Amino acid sequence: MVTERIPVEVAFALPDEQAILPLEVPEGTTAEEAIRQSGILQRFPSIDLSKNKIGIFGRLARLDSVLRPGDRVEIYRPLIADPKEARRKRARRGKAMKKGAGSGTPKR
Repeated sequence: MVTERIPVEVAFALPDEQAILPLEVPEGTTAEEAIRQSGILQRFPSIDLSKNKIGIFGRLARLDSVLRPGDRVEIYRPLIADPKEARRKRARRGKAMKKGAGSGTPKR
């Protein structure tokens, strides 16, 4: 019996480097199996599948998720800053700038 092969991609990005590795895997391959087959773990030794979350096209997924043709498995880095706190800081900075800067448009 011949097992059908399907095209998938495995992606990972650092601030200054990204990799999107296309490969063909047998039908029924899991996200973890595709990650291991892609060679990305050797290219980026900082990836730890017990800690890094993964997703398929931006949606969180489990390592045992079975892939479909054309899926892109994404390996996510841990967040450096809490997105909510970063938004609060930007909002505070924006308010402080408005208080000290005037409207910026000349009056007629």
